[in-house]
Amino acid sequence: MTADDAPVLLHTEGRAAHIVLNRPRALNALNHTMVRRIDAALAAWEHDPAVETVVLTGAGERGLCAGGDIRAIHDDARDGDGTASAAFWRDEYRLDARIARYPKPYVAVMDGIVMGGGVGLSAHGSVRIATERSRIAMPETGIGFVPDVGGTYLLALAPGELGTHLALTGTPIGAGDALLCGLADHYVPSHALRCLLDDLTGLPVREALVRHVQEPPQGELAARREWIDACYGADTVEEIVHRLLAHGDPVAKETAGILLTKSPTALEVTLAALRRARRLGPLERVLEQEYRVSCVALSTADLVEGIRARVIDKDRDPRWTPATLGEVTDADVERFFTPLGEHALGLAGPDNAVEVAW
Repeated sequence: MTADDAPVLLHTEGRAAHIVLNRPRALNALNHTMVRRIDAALAAWEHDPAVETVVLTGAGERGLCAGGDIRAIHDDARDGDGTASAAFWRDEYRLDARIARYPKPYVAVMDGIVMGGGVGLSAHGSVRIATERSRIAMPETGIGFVPDVGGTYLLALAPGELGTHLALTGTPIGAGDALLCGLADHYVPSHALRCLLDDLTGLPVREALVRHVQEPPQGELAARREWIDACYGADTVEEIVHRLLAHGDPVAKETAGILLTKSPTALEVTLAALRRARRLGPLERVLEQEYRVSCVALSTADLVEGIRARVIDKDRDPRWTPATLGEVTDADVERFFTPLGEHALGLAGPDNAVEVAW
């Protein structure tokens, strides 16, 4: 493998250090090797006075990152003992926490598809740029999993119940809605990205942004806030579906149908995780919770079945266990939040937020 074939490319140009996710055929899906390489680079650049800004981009034309390598997780959950996936998540979540607390401007270019683990690498950054091509989502409930990489933290902070809607349905959103929900900060047209990156090599981030940031296109969620807030304020997903079906807006009814295709257990655990995340405080405590949930998910039939149906066999016909929302018990949900003891992620502690000057 040549240097240009490496899954993560690292280089510095002027005052900026660049991280390029470089698995374009896999839509830059994130694996353990990539996580370790990015983390090591950030650790080194943090103390390098020549590096004033870090910039994250993805190779290829399709997007920044489609998420974690779920084929590997499927195989580990089905045939292994889960230790490889747990180790991957441990390092990935720690990397997400490092990005959120990074003391230098961390500019994430969220162009094209940004999902799952890609959201973790980008949406915790201090400067998050969306384009007209951005399609940002946490689609985990569709594979029998629960939003992770700090996704429940980010979505719990979204206005009203917008984050609940996005977490349960996995709906991709564009630039306007990403800014509304707090998943992005600035809109830059994709044709201007090259010039922006060039400017970041010689200018402070704020000066470079002023040259290229524009008003984002209008999103869709603001006009749907009334029924989203009313319906998703329920205490269970079963009641959310009932409210959606009873609402007069045809999009609300359509959304109920989308929810009924997802893993019932994953839906209920996701709702519980979001509600708890609102009370947990800093990101590290939420990542601690997500790590518990993810490790338990490895032992469930739904994770293997969901990835099989969506990625392996691609029949899009998962057989969930249990099959309906009404069959998911409180005990089924609560077991996902059982403390891991000595196997805990170990990030939780006092809020140590850093003020990033840029």
